[in-house]
Amino acid sequence: MRHGEFEDPRLVTVYDAECPWGRDDDFFRAVVGETPGARVLDLGCGTGRLTLALAADGHTVTGVDPARASLAAARAKPGADRVTWIEGTSAVLPSGAYDVAVLTSHVAQFLVTGADWAATLDDLRRALVTGGRLVFDSRDPADRRWERWNAVDSRRRVTLPDGRAVRAWTEVTAVVNDVVSFVHRYVFPDGEELLSSATLRFRTEPELRDSLRTAGFAVEHLFGGWGREAVGAGDGEFLVVARAG
Repeated sequence: MRHGEFEDPRLVTVYDAECPWGRDDDFFRAVVGETPGARVLDLGCGTGRLTLALAADGHTVTGVDPARASLAAARAKPGADRVTWIEGTSAVLPSGAYDVAVLTSHVAQFLVTGADWAATLDDLRRALVTGGRLVFDSRDPADRRWERWNAVDSRRRVTLPDGRAVRAWTEVTAVVNDVVSFVHRYVFPDGEELLSSATLRFRTEPELRDSLRTAGFAVEHLFGGWGREAVGAGDGEFLVVARAG
């Protein structure tokens, strides 16, 4: 299934178990916290791990995601009533409604085509107030992360809330310039195997800066790691903080 880890309820449970709170969440939470009591948009909020934490911090939070199964999982969690949940994409966003917008878990890379990325940035600029901040992550292509996504290095066991263990691994299926396609394979205890395929775009720093400038954003910070290291000295990431002009 395309994007099965977000669209299939069984794989959403695996995704939630495999992706607990981490340094990335700490980073986004800290940046959002620099605007106390902000109206926050979490675009591509998934199952709501960060979304719910931001609401608990006292922000007014809206979580938007096109995957119904992920949103259902988010809505079932404690504190979900503090969040406005919307099924959709950036196209549904109201104008001038948010002080901060975040795209986490490399959501930006799922916008593969230049047209989709540009349209999303335009929507985000429209949705943010002038001076509002956009914060997102995107893997640095120089790190060549996809070369470590293979059946050996990526093998893992995911323990579900009911105690069952799921075997999982990732296989890259195609690399065409800066576009990488792959499939996650999951084998459940009863032998059932489910697949989740996806494609990511790895944009360079100049590409990110140019696209943001075109959309009306000014880059304030661009870090290379979750500890706010310089590009090339951190975790193989681009962590972008930009302001709407």
